[in-house]
Amino acid sequence: MRLSAMGDVAMTVPVLRAFVKQYPEVKITVVSRPFFEPFFEDIPNVSFFAFDATGRHKGFFGLLQLYKDLKPLHIDAFADLHNVLRSKVVKRLFAFAGKPVAAVNKGRAEKKALLRPQNKIFKQLPTMFQRHAQVFAALGFPIDLSNPVFPFAKAVDEKTLQITGPKTVKWIGIAPFAQYDSKVYPQDLMQQVIDQLSKTNAKIFLFGGGKKEIETLEAFCKGKENVIVIAGKLNFHQELQLISNLDVMLSMDSGNAHIAAMLGVHTVTLWGATHPFAGFSPFNQPIENALVSDRTKFPKLPTSVYGNKTVEGYQDAMRTILPETVVDTIQRALTH
Repeated sequence: MRLSAMGDVAMTVPVLRAFVKQYPEVKITVVSRPFFEPFFEDIPNVSFFAFDATGRHKGFFGLLQLYKDLKPLHIDAFADLHNVLRSKVVKRLFAFAGKPVAAVNKGRAEKKALLRPQNKIFKQLPTMFQRHAQVFAALGFPIDLSNPVFPFAKAVDEKTLQITGPKTVKWIGIAPFAQYDSKVYPQDLMQQVIDQLSKTNAKIFLFGGGKKEIETLEAFCKGKENVIVIAGKLNFHQELQLISNLDVMLSMDSGNAHIAAMLGVHTVTLWGATHPFAGFSPFNQPIENALVSDRTKFPKLPTSVYGNKTVEGYQDAMRTILPETVVDTIQRALTH
């Protein structure tokens, strides 16, 4: 069970791929929000159960109903990959029924030590992929994540091809937004990145959503034939098809990074208030693909796990990541 958010749900996918490869006799049922079902469609032995947050499964009695709805599936063990109030209730119901249960350890004390402004313990914490694997190990299924298998690039449909054209050059995706401003690369610097990449023999696709973001993306690509705004033009299935065909994705510390990585795409990430050491770096990506803000100039970094906390004077931390460094990192990723 993992209900949200998009990036966190995407981070379960590589673990489940490893699980079914190593335990092909085990069937997994993923409980999550309906929107995320496409993440799991091509994983063998994995079925999807839609959690109805606003209707059938709303509130405490809704969670009782969820448990009743799951009972006919003859579930033998329950893995709580969310560890929030709702998932804890369902976990407790399975435990009362005598089923083995386990929940993810989010490492709150370790993260607090990483984030505190003084006496910071600055070290790499276990990744969320490792934490998820620990849950399954507690249920008797240790998982080796060291030899991942990724799906083949998906076939893009006709509507998508009308927008992208056939693939004759390298395809680069850019997802320049995040939920919090402290994780978003400054627009003027992103413009420089796009300007430099547009001069290469590549096609660049800009991802986002919402009217304001689309307006920003349109400004980014103005006058550039090989830079195309994807936002608002494709449904989620089609975006996944396109992302799986990218050669590189440039993303903030956001869900798009985890979607690209779960599909085996080279992923370059930019980090502001957050940091890969908190455990949220995209799956199977080299550390040199994670470009972090300068901690010499901004020693309190990271200041937040999710980017939802602002620190006075740290608004310009991401300006220490130079556009030339971003472009060079993308170019190196394209050659691998």
